Amino acid sequence: MASVFYTAQKTIKNYASGGNVLIFATALALLVVNLPFTREIYESIWLNEVELRVGDFNLFSHHGAPMSIMAFINDALMALFFFSVGLEIKREVLVGELSSFRNALLPIIAAIGGMGVPVLIYWFMSKGTAYAGGAAIPMATDIAFSLGVLAMLGNRVPIGLKVFLTTLAVVDDIGGIIVIAAFYSTHIDYMLLLYAAACMLVLFVGGKLGIQSKMFYVFLGAVVWFCFLNAGIHPTIAGVLVAFCVPAKPVYAPMKYIKTIRQNISFFAHEDDEHLNSRTILSKEQMNWLKEIESSSDKVISPLQDMEDTLHPLVNYIIVPLFAFANAGIFFGNMEISQLFHGIAPAIIVSLIGGKFLGIFLFAALCILLKWAPMPEGSTWGSLAAVSLLGGIGFTVSLFIATLSFGTGDPVTSQLLNDSKLGILAGSLLAGILGWAALHLTLPREADCEAGQ
Repeated sequence: MASVFYTAQKTIKNYASGGNVLIFATALALLVVNLPFTREIYESIWLNEVELRVGDFNLFSHHGAPMSIMAFINDALMALFFFSVGLEIKREVLVGELSSFRNALLPIIAAIGGMGVPVLIYWFMSKGTAYAGGAAIPMATDIAFSLGVLAMLGNRVPIGLKVFLTTLAVVDDIGGIIVIAAFYSTHIDYMLLLYAAACMLVLFVGGKLGIQSKMFYVFLGAVVWFCFLNAGIHPTIAGVLVAFCVPAKPVYAPMKYIKTIRQNISFFAHEDDEHLNSRTILSKEQMNWLKEIESSSDKVISPLQDMEDTLHPLVNYIIVPLFAFANAGIFFGNMEISQLFHGIAPAIIVSLIGGKFLGIFLFAALCILLKWAPMPEGSTWGSLAAVSLLGGIGFTVSLFIATLSFGTGDPVTSQLLNDSKLGILAGSLLAGILGWAALHLTLPREADCEAGQ
């Protein structure tokens, strides 16, 4: 259980700090797109083409045409985001909260309710309209923003509640991945899909054999991504599938690593103290001892943990904020306040706030009352309801699915995309404010140091 809490704390710290950058990127996008002297630059920059060419082959091409910067962000960089999500899911299944059925049951059931109820509410409010195809938009919970709100309350939030929200968001990501794979694929090129399957088989076998080279997974993963992109399967799915092939077992057990370090450090005990204290060129033997320690350090950390740890700063501080900056720009110049009360925007707002709250809280309450799983440690019914409100912060994945649903470029869907962004932004903001206020009222006034550790 201690390892679960440590994993949750690390995830919370990573996402909470990344959430601040995400807020800044979103605010900057809203500012830039609404200033007359920067709007045109903002809108035109995403149309520039991106190439990584070797001879006649361009890696960043879709059916022979170079990708725009916007397509590169949404299809290539977001594939890295989902690769990171895939690594996190695999780690959670192996050693985290999802590794224990009893511990995982409550957030899994709550997440199912938190995905299903908003979709039903949206479907009811949108049936027969031009925006009925966006039903998956309100099903996601943004882990960065939601954990960022929890972080604002510090040690007042019990660790059990933090673990619950973190695990719920991870399960939400799994649901989003399934929806993207099932409903956002186009005409399938089966030959390219066959090539991708062959590469996946090699990756799977390599993972089972314990191949530790990260370049092996990066290179073949890029091939799978390119094949998916041009085969009609959304390329972000490639990131998840490749992540599941990355081995979680290191070459060395920790004890062997410790013995190797001790043995090589012991060699320095026979060296002259004065020589060791001076900054001088190392002997060949000393270099070999230190390289053995360096090599052992690489072998005691699994490729999965190493890649996840390496990708976290890239994803949290560059990829997700850049995605938000590119996709969250809403032009308010031709909008009326009434757009918040009719059309797609209110369907998303009601689904995010009311649907996510009802789905998460009612399904979690049912699970607890039936004694299938215990209440999160240190939590009350009030704090559980407050966290259920935070589940309505949809943002990143909601924006992503909205772009997939309405990002075709024609005037009608462009307006729907702009209105859906408005609904996502307003709904997520209200869910965050309401969730924070509810937590502030229901949590103990004094920080519980032990609960927050």
